Amino acid sequence: MSLLRNAALGAAATCLAGAAALLGPMGNAGLPGARAQGTPSIMEFRWDPNRDYRKLYYFTTSTVRLQRAEYYFILKPKDRKTAILKLALSFPKNFESTIDPKNVKLCTMAPGSFTKKTRCDQTIPATIEVAANGKTIEVFPDTPVPVGKAIGVYMMVFNPRQAGMFQVNAMAQAPGDVPVSGYLGSWLIQVDASYF
Repeated sequence: MSLLRNAALGAAATCLAGAAALLGPMGNAGLPGARAQGTPSIMEFRWDPNRDYRKLYYFTTSTVRLQRAEYYFILKPKDRKTAILKLALSFPKNFESTIDPKNVKLCTMAPGSFTKKTRCDQTIPATIEVAANGKTIEVFPDTPVPVGKAIGVYMMVFNPRQAGMFQVNAMAQAPGDVPVSGYLGSWLIQVDASYF
């Protein structure tokens, strides 16, 4: 009886070893692992929740560190209530990437979906300035950008060396007698160490 049981166990172990070899180390039949999408997650956890924090939509063509990526920082019509005279994007200190103003533009945006790609529809004439420390982009449209359309800042850079999550804040100045900038929201972007 024990000889029969040992033979059955040996056969079962052989079958399991064959299945493991077929499926590969991660049990995925040799297929590459799923990559994170270059868009914000549906659900987001914050250690220090703040009522004043507003999540904004973005898209990036790469989330891998040191890879060239195109960023689309989008402001949907619901994200702003006034025209914009000046738009400022501030990056955290640990976002170590060189931002060239020639690779930044303001445009009307077509936010992506399951069936279409996020893209710039039309460039809005503007002056782009990057602070000396490289952590702030200031956008001065030639004429105030009216409400009602999705607009955004397109930027092409190399992702930073350090992987992690980076909060990019948006401040806007509306036309008026008092030049005060107000907080519009934040893009919480993620840079991964590698594909897998």
